[in-house]
Amino acid sequence: MSNREIIVKGIGKVSAAPDLLIIEMALESKRMDYEETMQQAADMIDSLRAAIESVGHDGRELKTTSFNINTRYESYRESGGHKQRFAGYVCSHKLKLEFDLDMKKLGVTLSAIAGCKANPDFSIKFSVSDPNAVSEQLLASAVENAKAKAEILAESAGVKLGAIQRIDYNWGELQLYSNTNMDLMCCAETSGSYDMGIEPEDIDLTDTVTVVWEIE
Repeated sequence: MSNREIIVKGIGKVSAAPDLLIIEMALESKRMDYEETMQQAADMIDSLRAAIESVGHDGRELKTTSFNINTRYESYRESGGHKQRFAGYVCSHKLKLEFDLDMKKLGVTLSAIAGCKANPDFSIKFSVSDPNAVSEQLLASAVENAKAKAEILAESAGVKLGAIQRIDYNWGELQLYSNTNMDLMCCAETSGSYDMGIEPEDIDLTDTVTVVWEIE
């Protein structure tokens, strides 16, 4: 390191209000026959798509995040030992549905999902519709923090900051989700339109950037 440099780590902080709802769903079909397993999986997704369409969603908004089909085996005991035998196929299908933050719409959507024959496991997340804007604000905040620290250090040391020599930043993926948790036990009998009146917690983010200045 040159004696004519100053290295400062800036800490950026941003708080963003969630404006996006994400419902993550998981479907699983099991059959001894491959074709029957795939047909059951297709029937389940058709049922789920019809359910969300019944409350005003576009069926194309239901997006697959992962899909796989595998053989399954079960253990059994024979002649004093444990053996494995074929137990059919299992198809796992994970999906998500995103829409603007609207708690009343969430209520009727969950009611439709809970009442459909697919009976998926699901979870709810609160996020932001424009993650790039939040990321840019966070990065700008970190650089401003680094600059403020550098100016204080330079003034205290009686030196003057020169040009920026280098900026180091770890471009990791930000987890843009609120800490608000919704643990709902829904049943097929749930019906009607309702507003749960929940205000999700803001998304608080922190990130760092390292800036190197020349000292004039």
